[in-house]
Amino acid sequence: MTYLKSKLLCFAAGAVAGAIICAGAGTLSQAVGADWEKSLPFTPQQLAVIKQVKLALSTYQVDGDKKGKIDDQKMYYGAMKGLVASLEDPYTRFVDPKDLAEENVEMEGEYGGLGIYIASRDGRTTVIAPIEDTPADRAGVKPLDEIVKVDDKSVWGMESDEIVKLLRGPAGKPVTLQIRRKNVNKLIPVKIVREIIKIKTVRSEMLNDGIAYIKLNHFNLKSDGEVRAALENAKKKKARGVIMDLRNNPGGLLDVCVDVTSQFISEGVVVGMKGRFEKANETLYAKAGRANKLPLVVLVNEGSASASEIFAGAVKDHKRGTIVGSKTFGKGSVQTLFNLPDESGVYITIARYHTPSGFVLDKKGLQPDISIKGEPKKNKKEDKQLQKAIGVLKQKINRK
Repeated sequence: MTYLKSKLLCFAAGAVAGAIICAGAGTLSQAVGADWEKSLPFTPQQLAVIKQVKLALSTYQVDGDKKGKIDDQKMYYGAMKGLVASLEDPYTRFVDPKDLAEENVEMEGEYGGLGIYIASRDGRTTVIAPIEDTPADRAGVKPLDEIVKVDDKSVWGMESDEIVKLLRGPAGKPVTLQIRRKNVNKLIPVKIVREIIKIKTVRSEMLNDGIAYIKLNHFNLKSDGEVRAALENAKKKKARGVIMDLRNNPGGLLDVCVDVTSQFISEGVVVGMKGRFEKANETLYAKAGRANKLPLVVLVNEGSASASEIFAGAVKDHKRGTIVGSKTFGKGSVQTLFNLPDESGVYITIARYHTPSGFVLDKKGLQPDISIKGEPKKNKKEDKQLQKAIGVLKQKINRK
């Protein structure tokens, strides 16, 4: 989810549509001169039909004479969205100038909404993860919940950015989600009051027996520095091992993910990307001189996606630590934002990424080394996955 260096593609508000990693940004050039006609995207006959449809709508549609009903720019942006949607890739999407500007709120780390990340799969709107200590989290929304309705409006088949608009709203204003949950026979109504969402990137503490616990909620611009600070503080307190909790972490910035991974892996491949053109085929390596040697356990679940899966996959393939929890979400594609001359943009899936061993995560997810059911709990003694991770890490420390 980025511009060339580090800008998040996934957007947040009442939700974030598809936690996405992006490799870069570009600008689509305009064709000019003698080759202009050859470069037209459609045949002259097809363009003539498009013009006829527009003329027919303007002339005959029953409300077409009402002020503002026939809006050339709105029609143009609608046509662009339809063009992109024909690829049936939920992560390849056109964004008009207003919406593109609004998506930048995620980079500021604060926005109004519910605090959930979503993705579209086969026409369904799936929750990737709720953000820790947000209205959605406190209301009990879980990873892999399917949002069926927002208030009384069905969201079946809607694009993610449209759903985000429904979920956004003024702080203090309630919204009711109808949720379908696995192994539950009827829809679950969840009433949530919107808040100004502030993403807390890292939370850390020392547990018993010299275990440093680091909860990373997101790979954003603050993550690398905050993880480094947490590790330095842990070393001062004579930590003997580290638990990195990436449960319900939907991903974030690719370059930040590499930086954070480099704090644990001293050398070698972190992630590879495979696409149709040369620049989409890239291999990213750990940055030298940053890694610690503390025994490591990584916690993941079905809400761990994108950059979280890259981190866990690199740790697993390099045998740097043990992955504990449940199978991850399986978000493994790379998007680039192409800026257009009118300040709109199109996000295009240019590649799929793979772990150092070559495993492609997209739509598959990463299997942990040790599988255990459960979910994050505020009371750590009730958190079965965390307790298992503590047990595994103690064994590592004792062997060391």
